[in-house]
Amino acid sequence: MITYNLNKMAMLISVTFLLSSCNFTDNKKADEIKLITLDPGHFHAALVQKKSYPNVSNNVYVYAPEGDELDEHLKKIEAYNNRLESPTQWNEIVYKGNDFFEKMVSEKKGNVVVIAGNNRKKTEYIQNTLRAKINVLADKPVAINTSNFKLLKECFDIAKENNVLLYDVMTERYEITTILQRELSLVSDIYGKQLEGTLQEPSIIKESVHHFYKEVSGNPLKRPAWFFDVEQEGEGIVDVTTHLVDLVQWEAFPDIIIDYNKDIEIIDANRWFTSISKGQFEQVTGLDYYPDYLHKHIVNDTLNVSSNGEIIYKIKGITAKVSVTWEYTYPKGGGDTHYSIMKGSKSNLIILQGKEQKYKPELFIEAAKGINLISFAETLENSISGIKKKYPGISLTKVLDNTWQINIPDSYRVGHEAHFTQVTENYLQYLKDGKLPDWEVPNMIAKYYITTKALEIAKGKQSQKHE
Repeated sequence: MITYNLNKMAMLISVTFLLSSCNFTDNKKADEIKLITLDPGHFHAALVQKKSYPNVSNNVYVYAPEGDELDEHLKKIEAYNNRLESPTQWNEIVYKGNDFFEKMVSEKKGNVVVIAGNNRKKTEYIQNTLRAKINVLADKPVAINTSNFKLLKECFDIAKENNVLLYDVMTERYEITTILQRELSLVSDIYGKQLEGTLQEPSIIKESVHHFYKEVSGNPLKRPAWFFDVEQEGEGIVDVTTHLVDLVQWEAFPDIIIDYNKDIEIIDANRWFTSISKGQFEQVTGLDYYPDYLHKHIVNDTLNVSSNGEIIYKIKGITAKVSVTWEYTYPKGGGDTHYSIMKGSKSNLIILQGKEQKYKPELFIEAAKGINLISFAETLENSISGIKKKYPGISLTKVLDNTWQINIPDSYRVGHEAHFTQVTENYLQYLKDGKLPDWEVPNMIAKYYITTKALEIAKGKQSQKHE
């Protein structure tokens, strides 16, 4: 009898241990991130998967209509899987059909949806994905007009109610020159106080030049024809400017909540065309004709794309200007470029990325007018020591009597494509924490208020100029 009871007890302990082990495994699987890619019409969707991530399943569920956009996306993922250095092991499980969105919501195969494609229905897709209690990582822009903006505000309410996270992909926060510009602006001995600026002389300026025809992951980029339709892609003033507006907030007001009702005043906004020839359109899309939906933008067989825009606005009393220009392609050795200046009472922090910089972004510190240059040079050397410790290898070189260049080791220059991995890693940490920083949501709302309100103002003007 004693032997039987001991055996019975041992059996119970064994079963209990087995059950607890199963529960642990289930919990581990429950914590695993399973990606869903929704209608990947933009190459940014693939860049999210350029690297593998711990605790993210290799199985990725793709829902999209049949066509070139899906094929191009899958080719990029296949190239990542087959590369010699650090190959990925993604297994794309694809559903093709016009009911792709309904199928995605009903099957709910994953817990994070990556959305990067046609922007016409993007905000609506986000809303219904959040209603299905699925997290969303969305490429910018997530709102391309004032109607979308109103819907976006509802999206954040739905996300909060359903305990899921909505986040937009802000890659430019991870560019080293931008990071260091932000860091230097926080060192009062170097930067002083942020100047307020005026309409004629904004105290923060960010300008971006982009190109329709370029290379991605070493290959010529094939763009969908709808990319040239502003009703589907969005006008330039609400597209790339999203990054620039985000950087103004992120650099000048780090970790500070922006209330768009109180802190933002749009002063002026403008938009203008870039003209694309039929041959250029064919080169970048592969189509030797203009689809019907583009005919309203065609004059004398030339496509006019409202891809350029500028916004001048005040944010917490600081006057800022952001602008974006699209050209067809870049010169040999070139690429997309960025210009930025932040004006402080002691110095200006300037990012240049032109021919002189070999189209590589470089950061400069320019002493403000009236500053004693000898005294400033000594202060600069002493005050930058903290940044040097944080970013080993950073150094200073005097290039003009009043200007110093920040020398940045190549190890920090990971490139634009790698920034998508960094954004994704950051988002995965937010998922693990179960929340975004307190300032992220109100500042996203402020950002899209600025861009969509600026579009409304610019469209209210009668004429557009041409690039």
